[in-house]
Amino acid sequence: MTAIDHQAIQLTLAGNTISFIGGGNMAQALIFGLLACQIAPSQMTVSAPSEQTRDYFAKKGLKTVDANTNPKDAVTGADVVVLAVKPQKMAGVVKDFAEALTDQLVISVAAGLSVASLSNMLGGYQNIVRVMPNTPSAIQMGASALFAADSVNAEQKALAEAVVAASGLTLWVDSEDKMHAVTAVSGSAPAYVFYVIEAMISGGEQLGLSHDEATALAMQTVLGAATMASQSDESPKELRRRVTSPNGTTQAAIETMQSRHVGEHIIEAMKACSARSQALSRENG
Repeated sequence: MTAIDHQAIQLTLAGNTISFIGGGNMAQALIFGLLACQIAPSQMTVSAPSEQTRDYFAKKGLKTVDANTNPKDAVTGADVVVLAVKPQKMAGVVKDFAEALTDQLVISVAAGLSVASLSNMLGGYQNIVRVMPNTPSAIQMGASALFAADSVNAEQKALAEAVVAASGLTLWVDSEDKMHAVTAVSGSAPAYVFYVIEAMISGGEQLGLSHDEATALAMQTVLGAATMASQSDESPKELRRRVTSPNGTTQAAIETMQSRHVGEHIIEAMKACSARSQALSRENG
């Protein structure tokens, strides 16, 4: 499990201002991560059309901008601009401030929008880093992949990584096409884990446990197994082998899963996820 390096993030972001366009779940996850790393609220601005959203962040010490009337104010003078807007709304939102971009680093967390599509929406602007985060970022346990346009320099890459690393693990990919695989492996994957937990709880209930008993055991087991795998020098395959005693209870369960081709079905589901990601990219492009 990768620990968040608070000091490194503080040093990289020192003196830099970060503006969030949008104040939804992913913006909140990144902001809370930065606050947990002792990044000053005064370094951050949130631009949102909702007065309730602006009031929420203002109470936490962040600067706010009314996106309805002053959209350029959040971008002008910022060092980093984070686009935390739904893909289908992105073009309409960014047109209001695109001309205010000069040399700011733009980070997009919008799924399915390629760097080329974002650049086109921004009137040809090139300093763009695309990020595919996942929902555990909200508790600083995220896994995010980053891809940078060719024009993004090393200093800007460091800024982008620091902003995202405050919410968990970061990984750079060398090809934007890999972002579809990232979506399948981590972006959408928390839902796979939740689905497995649902099944474990249901199975426990069918075997005689109460809902609360099955839930507590399933939750802790998944958490413990994931933590153990992340901290071990052994592969998950080897860890599984070690707990699968010949003719034992675990072997009976694993053999049943193998006979039902559970692993193959998971891989097929991931391929479907990747294919849908590619289709959305084409639609949005």
